[in-house]
Amino acid sequence: MKRIKNGFTLIELMVTVAIVGILMAVAVPAYSDYVTRGRLTEAFSSLGAAQPAAEQFWSNTRSYVNFDTSNGFPQATPNFTYAMSGASTSGYLITATGTGKANGFVYTIDQNGNHTTTGAPTGWGTSGTCWVDHKGGACSQ
Repeated sequence: MKRIKNGFTLIELMVTVAIVGILMAVAVPAYSDYVTRGRLTEAFSSLGAAQPAAEQFWSNTRSYVNFDTSNGFPQATPNFTYAMSGASTSGYLITATGTGKANGFVYTIDQNGNHTTTGAPTGWGTSGTCWVDHKGGACSQ
């Protein structure tokens, strides 16, 4: 009688483990960057919404002073805190500072709608003209 062998050989299992290891080495960092970019949209949408709210506040009061105490000012989130500086009758600067898993990212917007990235973790880069949302300093705008 002939015996039928069931199962896999050790070499087949080792090849499978090696292939899975290579795929994981590529997929996990790419997924991590993708999740980080998703967190950054929190700052972009909050800062983008703050600008028209600031203009509405200015049209009512003729000043940006105390805009940070109004309803239109962005509220802190798990990934970003917001602060206003340089508020006057003619200008302001709103800064979104990353916390938690977005730590290291710093984005700003001013009364003219100028977007800047003044801080970012290693490998992401900064920009004086846009909000960096990809490694290497690239902006998707």
